[in-house]
Amino acid sequence: MSDSQALPTGRDLSLGIALSSLGMIIFALLTINHFFAANFPETIFKGSFCDFSAFFNCDSSAYSSLTHFFGVPLGYLGLAAGLFLLLGVIFPSTAMKKTIRTLALVNFLGVIALFLYSLLGQKSLCLLCLGYYLSSWLAFLFLWRETPSDRAKLKYFFSPSLKITGVALVFLLWGAYGYHQYFQAKTAAQRGGVAAKVVREFYSLEKVPNPSFISPFWTAKATENFEEAPIRIVEYADFLCPDCLYLFYQLEQLKKEYPGQLNIAFQFFPLEAKCNQVVDKDFHPGACELSYIAAYDPQKFLAIHNEIFLNFKKARQPEWRRKLAKKYGVEKALTDEATHQLVAKIINTG
Repeated sequence: MSDSQALPTGRDLSLGIALSSLGMIIFALLTINHFFAANFPETIFKGSFCDFSAFFNCDSSAYSSLTHFFGVPLGYLGLAAGLFLLLGVIFPSTAMKKTIRTLALVNFLGVIALFLYSLLGQKSLCLLCLGYYLSSWLAFLFLWRETPSDRAKLKYFFSPSLKITGVALVFLLWGAYGYHQYFQAKTAAQRGGVAAKVVREFYSLEKVPNPSFISPFWTAKATENFEEAPIRIVEYADFLCPDCLYLFYQLEQLKKEYPGQLNIAFQFFPLEAKCNQVVDKDFHPGACELSYIAAYDPQKFLAIHNEIFLNFKKARQPEWRRKLAKKYGVEKALTDEATHQLVAKIINTG
């Protein structure tokens, strides 16, 4: 067989583009679904199926500051790109080919930027996102191979049809508006119906006694003895848990409604296997570090506790956690054995 016969045919390349586009669509849909599941849990969110470790972790991406724009998940752009590339294979006109080449190039550069941001900025990698990246790179590669070979090959990627691009942008904005509205509806539901569901779940739980060791870290203190306050709450919490964030705001409201009547003990329970043997994987990477930072100096606990929850998404970033520790002068918390033992004692006290 000659070398020319071994080269992929136009039909083979079109099939490759189509399959790569389908991969982009599938992984984009999975990331969109995960984004809403992580940010708007309707019950206790147990993390994504692809949260294997602190590095291979999809939740880090779901909570990233780049994860959405005005409620439109970033995955939607990936979904639109995949659908448009697939349309280019189904309707292979000259104008369409020119347009999808430009789209593939822009998408190719975009996923490289996101990939580097994940590795260098977040220091973690979402496997769902990685699936999209690989599909995007393959789609671009197939289109590159399909493009006529000459010295100015790249020029074929900079001549989109303005008419097709304009129509595509109209549909893109229409879909984006739909996702924006859906995001707003989910936000409202989180404060309404979902909150009511959580209350019902609470009252259906089996009653349990107080832990044998009450944490010395309290977010509200009416009496010196925990049992003497009219209202007593033992809060098991993880600083990076979305449900705990909602609870934080609810408890802040309770403090205003019942001043001087609340004792609230904060029991550290980070859902990260690094410091919590109860969980089998790192659901919330960084939660252990935040627990150590908050526990190092009891006098600074409440201020640190509040700042973490008020900067919930930033708290997932290692650099932000380092700055937080430095701000409060508790840099030693990450290596202080006494602090680690105290947090472990609170975690292991049932």
